[in-house]
Amino acid sequence: MARALYIHWPFCLKKCPYCDFNSHVRDAVDHAAWQDALVADMRHEAALAGGEPLGSIFFGGGTPSLMPPALVAALLAEAERLWGFAEGIEITLEANPSSVEAAAFGGLAQAGINRVSLGLQALDDAALRFLGRLHDADEGLRALAVAQRQFARVSFDLIYARPGQQPSAWEGELARALALGTGHLSLYQLTIEPNTRFATDVRLGRFAPLEDDPAAELFELTRAMTAAAGLPAYEISNHARPGEESRHNLTYWRYRDYCGIGPGAHGRRGGVATQRHRKPENWLAAVARQGHGIAEESALSPPTAAAEALLMGLRLSEGVDLPALARRFAIPPGRLVDAERQEMLARLGFLRREGDRLRVTARGMPVLDAILGELVHPGLVAA
Repeated sequence: MARALYIHWPFCLKKCPYCDFNSHVRDAVDHAAWQDALVADMRHEAALAGGEPLGSIFFGGGTPSLMPPALVAALLAEAERLWGFAEGIEITLEANPSSVEAAAFGGLAQAGINRVSLGLQALDDAALRFLGRLHDADEGLRALAVAQRQFARVSFDLIYARPGQQPSAWEGELARALALGTGHLSLYQLTIEPNTRFATDVRLGRFAPLEDDPAAELFELTRAMTAAAGLPAYEISNHARPGEESRHNLTYWRYRDYCGIGPGAHGRRGGVATQRHRKPENWLAAVARQGHGIAEESALSPPTAAAEALLMGLRLSEGVDLPALARRFAIPPGRLVDAERQEMLARLGFLRREGDRLRVTARGMPVLDAILGELVHPGLVAA
């Protein structure tokens, strides 16, 4: 089975007010030092988790499109040397749609990137200003056109359920997005995350988030429109033409092993969870000191891993195969989910059991977190 590699580039030109990712603004970045440190971190992981070729690589951030193409090429060359590449490897890079970064798309494609995930976030200038983005709608669309010329596969993100957003406005914006011709869309409802500027704004009454019922209506509209356009939801927020799903992200949702390098990166290998130091300077110091950036490694008990796999898998439209999951982690089948609550949630139309496979329905997806909290067997969580 092919392995996945995540590479975190933590730097941005500006911190967006909704973002709680591990991203940082710095006046200058020593690219040579970062190349050396990322290669060292990668070599440490390969020594512990080699033996299988890489089926996917994902450059996330931060803003990886700020990386010089030569740095991307060097990291890909090292990854191929350490693991080898499976045939048809998917190599994704997250990009911002500024004209400066779009100018580097050709070099990034030559470096080996074959899929780009573009952070458009909105197709409306007022919405982009509210979201704190540095590009306007026209610049974003021009960058998308460049990406579609340069890369074999293109996805882009939009944020909806913005304050006061009406169904008719979102319907128009989503129709425009679907007409742009990409095979994958990531469509996220705006959530107010702790320790972000938006959290402060809401606390101070500067704006009010969209309430749950209108947001649920937009969610249903999104599902209907993407399905009608041939890009059905395969995960709660991700929509794709068949065969265009993000293979890398499916590794996470199907709870397969992956290596994560760079500041704050998480990983899973052989029942061990890894986490790197979050702050860029602390991560660099750790690599210099110990040859890798790991801050914490912890063995996952089979019940803990099974609970994580269940929670991740139910995000997918395919759901989870409960007997297969029980066998994988040597858990008695009756100890994965609370049978009484499963039956109740099924009666309410939130879950569907088809043979061995358990799925969250379209009705249940808007309240997924509440369903997951009810569903996992108490004995599994307590183990």
